[in-house]
Amino acid sequence: MHVVTTRRRVGEREYTNTLLRRSYREDGKVKKETLANLSRLPPEAIDAVRAALRGEVLVAAGAAFEIERSVPAGHAQAALEMARRLELGRLLDRSPSRERDLVLAMICQRAIAPASKLGTVRAFDRSTLAQELGVAGVDEDDLYAAMDWLLERQARIEDRLARRHLRDGELVLYDVSSSYFEGRSCELAKLGYSRDQKRGSLQIIYGLLCDKPGRPIAIEVFSGELHDDKTLPSQIEKLKRRFGLSRVVVVSDRGMVTKANIELLEAAEARWITALKAPQIQKLARQQELQLSLFDQTNLAEITSEDYPGERLVVCRNPLVAAERARKRSELLEATERGLSEIAQRVERGTLHGADQIGLAVGPALKRYKVKKHFEVTITETTFTYQRKTEQIHAEAALDGIYVLRTNLTNDELSTGEVVRSYKGLEQVERAFRSFKGPDLEIRPIHHRLEDRVRAHVFLCMLAYYLTWHLRDVWRALLFGDENPPVQPDPVAKAVRSPAAQRKARTKRTSTGEPCHSYKSLLAELATLTRNTIRLPGATATFDKLAQPTPLQARALDLIQHASLDS
Repeated sequence: MHVVTTRRRVGEREYTNTLLRRSYREDGKVKKETLANLSRLPPEAIDAVRAALRGEVLVAAGAAFEIERSVPAGHAQAALEMARRLELGRLLDRSPSRERDLVLAMICQRAIAPASKLGTVRAFDRSTLAQELGVAGVDEDDLYAAMDWLLERQARIEDRLARRHLRDGELVLYDVSSSYFEGRSCELAKLGYSRDQKRGSLQIIYGLLCDKPGRPIAIEVFSGELHDDKTLPSQIEKLKRRFGLSRVVVVSDRGMVTKANIELLEAAEARWITALKAPQIQKLARQQELQLSLFDQTNLAEITSEDYPGERLVVCRNPLVAAERARKRSELLEATERGLSEIAQRVERGTLHGADQIGLAVGPALKRYKVKKHFEVTITETTFTYQRKTEQIHAEAALDGIYVLRTNLTNDELSTGEVVRSYKGLEQVERAFRSFKGPDLEIRPIHHRLEDRVRAHVFLCMLAYYLTWHLRDVWRALLFGDENPPVQPDPVAKAVRSPAAQRKARTKRTSTGEPCHSYKSLLAELATLTRNTIRLPGATATFDKLAQPTPLQARALDLIQHASLDS
């Protein structure tokens, strides 16, 4: 007896029949007889009949083997494969060691599921990462010791990153950010301007150096009360002395470059691109060196000023920014007027009187929305009046959307449009900070007490960002990001995504029809690829078997293995 499956097409439809048949001889001829029609049986029952006819011994699925444990493996496999492609282990140290494996495990773990050091130890038991690196069974003290080992090698690691990604004349992006601190026992934790909107919280400041595409090269931690401009000198020293770059172009934010820093950059024979602050732009307008009529026909122009000898001033106007600032100013002025109007009504009714009492009420109302400079108030013992400073408001509004870049690069070295594009490249550093502070890496809140541990923690986050930067880059086809962002002909205009990226955002599908993912959701999808520990019945020995990857998981891993890395 045997099982036969037949198919026949009638018109557009195909019919499939599965029959149990036997073959026999009669009068020297081979004949066939149908014993049963198995077509309505489920596929697994048909396979069981086939196996039984072949003489195989059938047992229940649960009795064939036992799965002792199933551990997420796909996301750890992706992080480890990318780390190997980047030679991250050799970047940490040339000699293999347990500390190197521990640091590599912490970097990969922070890239796939960031947590505290205690949380990291527990997470090692929930994936294949620790077993792959041979660090299973460690505790948090082992991780702290590995962090100390890492900090000792920070300078050498940064030097290797610089040799890998920076060349003479390279554009280098630099900016600073801050993160709040839990506790009060660390010397680095101080009160200062909080970018996390955590007023009254201690914080640390860190400055990040990136290459032009946004890959992190070096990071330095500073005391929380330090002003941004005080962080730049050490970066210039790092670029010129440690990295050995004779020619470098430093792009930094407007708050970074003071007169002293400009002199320092000039002394180091470095090129630089930065921007003027608002009061400096207002001064140019008052001195008639910045003519607003320039923008009647264009949004980009170069001017000169005696206040900036030997420098190029590139003036830009973004109408979208201008409209947004005008809208916001109008709303803030109206909100302030509502508060002042309520006080004026109280004074008129006689429920609020006395210049000192009226002043105490007016002060907070003027400061609440930070537009005090645009109002003129008059307070007496029995009256209170206010009015807008119309001319001042109009003068400020005339400069809405205007920003001025300054550089010592000549036009032969960098065109006007490229100066603007280079300054906009600081967005890459801002993107790194968002990743640092967001769910990708979770640099904050910081719980470490020792200064060196805080520095090691921040450096560890930078190395994890280096890994995630490359993962995002090779996975662009699977993520919502633009795979081939077009170069805008107008450097000042708002960036426009490519048609393929717009289609991806609209349909939520990749070019091959797969669902689009965020970085975190793709990692979650990969985590469903498990490694199973299997034991046969009646045996003590076990073996591991990786689940069959889905097409999406297989493609994500394949993109890493065949990526062309620009090192």
